Amino acid sequence: MSIRGPIAVLGAGSWGTTLAWLLAQRCDDVRLWCRDPERAEAIQSSRRNERYLPQLELPAGLAAVSSLEAALDGVELVVSAVPTQATRGVLTEARTRIAGDCPLLLANKGLELDTGLRPSQVAAAVWGDGASDRLCVLSGPNLAHEIAAGLPATTVIASENPDLAEALQNLLGSHRFRVYTNDDVVGVELGGALKNPIAIVAGICDGLGVGDNAKAGVVTRGLAEISRLALAAGARPATLSGLSGMGDLIATAYSGLSRNHRLGLALGRGEDLETAQSELGQVAEGVPTTKAACLLAGELGVELPITAELRKVLFEGYPIAEAIPALMRRELRREQ
Repeated sequence: MSIRGPIAVLGAGSWGTTLAWLLAQRCDDVRLWCRDPERAEAIQSSRRNERYLPQLELPAGLAAVSSLEAALDGVELVVSAVPTQATRGVLTEARTRIAGDCPLLLANKGLELDTGLRPSQVAAAVWGDGASDRLCVLSGPNLAHEIAAGLPATTVIASENPDLAEALQNLLGSHRFRVYTNDDVVGVELGGALKNPIAIVAGICDGLGVGDNAKAGVVTRGLAEISRLALAAGARPATLSGLSGMGDLIATAYSGLSRNHRLGLALGRGEDLETAQSELGQVAEGVPTTKAACLLAGELGVELPITAELRKVLFEGYPIAEAIPALMRRELRREQ
């Protein structure tokens, strides 16, 4: 199986733009869809996404468009890099504009707010029976600015269809972007989604100045609760110690390029959520995922102490300075 193009990338944020740039190195017809016509025109004329990646020059084979119909016309692959909360709406719009066997690569990381569904579950609900055979998900320690700068990075593509996963591995992989495959869609998606709330708490630790010991504890115990929920949902343990679990958590919890870490840092320094999100200027997927993860955990009977504390801080007005002490006062137990 091979994919030659055309290819549509939906979502012109930093990650969507980076993926479109990577794909344009192998395909001479890549369409980057942006809902805002003025921004699409600016990207097309300047050959740069000045808002998100001004340093990255876009190749001639990459076209920025605002018409979803034009973006999807005759494509052999659709890549979704829109925010998770917009996935259902965008895929619903796209459904009637593409061929019934066109593959979909989901590159967003989060859970749908009101349902707790993973992006692949949302896509399957929108596209109907048989969709799982043409769905792939991508996750890993993938900070867009580093990849766009040509720095080495690794990622994992998961699908129930091994031929499709391998085709996308060959399409995206290079000597600077190493792509692994996996068939554990649940584990890859949940690892990528659930690390975002933990990264916010890691940023809060830095903002509060509670020290590296506390932050290491949050990250380590955060991985434990990510794994508990993912395993209860059907993931495999090895996936959570891989790129989309521990790897992505480390990058997101420690990097100043991470939107979720930066949001947590602002909160720890005393800013309110609305101000912190406004200053960030991009979507921090960890905010809605915090609430959705607690919803999913309740359905599966899993305890998420760190994420639950964050939910109280973000949505219930709980004093942020009390969150870490509250975790420290929990009943003593064996490490699990």
